[in-house]
Amino acid sequence: MSAAVALSPEEIHDAVFAMGKKARMAAHALAVLSTDQKNAILRAMAAELRVQSAEILTENAKDLAAGEASGLTKAMLDRLLLDETRLEAVASGVEQVSKLDDPVGDILDERTRPNGIRIQQIRVPIGVIGIIYESRPNVTSDAAVLCLKSGNATILRGGSEAIYSNRAIAAALQAGGEKAELPQNSIQLIPFTNRESVNEMASMDRYLDLIIPRGGKGLIETVVSLARMPVIKHYDGICHVFVDRAADLKMAVEIAVDSKTQKPSVCNALETLLVHESVAKEFLPLVAEGLAARKVEMRGCEKTCAILGDQASGAREEDWGAEYLDYILAIKVVASLEEAVLHINEHGSQHTDCIVTTEEGAAERFLCEVDSACVHHNVSTRFSDGEEFGFGAEIGISTDKLHARGPMALRELTSYQYRVRGEGQLKAPPG
Repeated sequence: MSAAVALSPEEIHDAVFAMGKKARMAAHALAVLSTDQKNAILRAMAAELRVQSAEILTENAKDLAAGEASGLTKAMLDRLLLDETRLEAVASGVEQVSKLDDPVGDILDERTRPNGIRIQQIRVPIGVIGIIYESRPNVTSDAAVLCLKSGNATILRGGSEAIYSNRAIAAALQAGGEKAELPQNSIQLIPFTNRESVNEMASMDRYLDLIIPRGGKGLIETVVSLARMPVIKHYDGICHVFVDRAADLKMAVEIAVDSKTQKPSVCNALETLLVHESVAKEFLPLVAEGLAARKVEMRGCEKTCAILGDQASGAREEDWGAEYLDYILAIKVVASLEEAVLHINEHGSQHTDCIVTTEEGAAERFLCEVDSACVHHNVSTRFSDGEEFGFGAEIGISTDKLHARGPMALRELTSYQYRVRGEGQLKAPPG
């Protein structure tokens, strides 16, 4: 099937819903697989990625050629690119997931009631998860194998720019897994790029238990507005560092520069730096030197510009809510910890925010009062990551509050079930 397929709305509906029906059947079979069985399947998947590496790279070359012809930027083309090294990293990543602890079957709670009924709360798979994503073909593998390890079937809908690569990777994963008795249709990728397929997935609450959109704000807003099932989303990563009046200024410079420049294009990179007015005159020239050495454009409030002069340009109101994903940083001087918290809760995205301070009381107030998924004390925002948290792998970072928040790993791809055992207990005895 070619990348551009002329399908009627009815054909798209029928194709997507047929995939949903197959996924539901696969989910029932996946739910009863043992950890050893799932790990064997994952190892077989990794092996198949290596066996089919030449085919996958050939398909990836088609995506790159199409991307160049359509004028994709060098950065976007780099995100698309697979080579032998990157593909080996994908295969190794699958093997790493096989070594992670399996959350399915964990006993979360258990109790015996006075009437003798025994109740267990058990972690179980969610069922069928739909994942809609853009650009990077490695997400096809990441999403599929994390869902598999947590006992879920998955329907993947990747971006049009990576359609050939995505098809090849998904096919290799399913084919390799089936060699180790993976149920058919456990991993399905929508093979066409018509936008209507997103609408159909969002309406398929009979078969999809959850949708996870990964991509730009426009994609996420579209999915949220259409979905008839729960959505776990990650909007913007508008992350802050607040340098408190009691901060170790050398540490504060290092944390701010690392948070902004270690990798500015990711969601846990620093976007706004807040500085307590009592240390601003001393701190701002220090941090500006470190930022300027890394070619960071600084946009400051009036007080910041008064201190830094022509090192900073004037910030506009929209800068306080901007996710630059680039070498640009907004800087604001604040009068107090209270003002910093109010600014973060108003302009942030509930992703990751950090305070740098030596005062434990100030740190505890910040950690309790900032309403974000991850709140840090004297730690770079770049550590807000599933692998850095020791989860081994993640499918994304949720800025929601239900049912998952922060880095989403295997546990966040499960739900729970109550298993109640008794010996004939009745609510009301007969007669």
